[in-house]
Amino acid sequence: QVVLVESGGGVVQPGDSLRLSCLASGRNIKTDKMAWFRQSSGKEREFVASHGWIEGLRYYADYATPVKGRFSASRDPKRNTLYLQMNDLRIEDTAVYYCADENDGPGDSLNYKYWGQGTQVTVSS
Repeated sequence: QVVLVESGGGVVQPGDSLRLSCLASGRNIKTDKMAWFRQSSGKEREFVASHGWIEGLRYYADYATPVKGRFSASRDPKRNTLYLQMNDLRIEDTAVYYCADENDGPGDSLNYKYWGQGTQVTVSS
């Protein structure tokens, strides 16, 4: 059974930083296509960042336009963990953030096989 557990959310002020973690168990995520999504109250779940592996080369990441230059996805295969470093947080970044794993299609699509339970990020002055 694959379980994804997000952590690191909290309440911060605009301009602050947070790092989210997604610990995977039941599956080795070293070469999986993974992603972060978020969902704010009353809105649909939206893509934040994807993180994948180019065979024999390196990891790559893609980002949604609203977070480019502020958020950075990374992975520690030894810890089987995906991260999302979020800098210069804004009020509009407030949402529940979800980790997702394993997708044969586009990285920004919702067609991931495994999902975490989410972690709340609240940005408030």
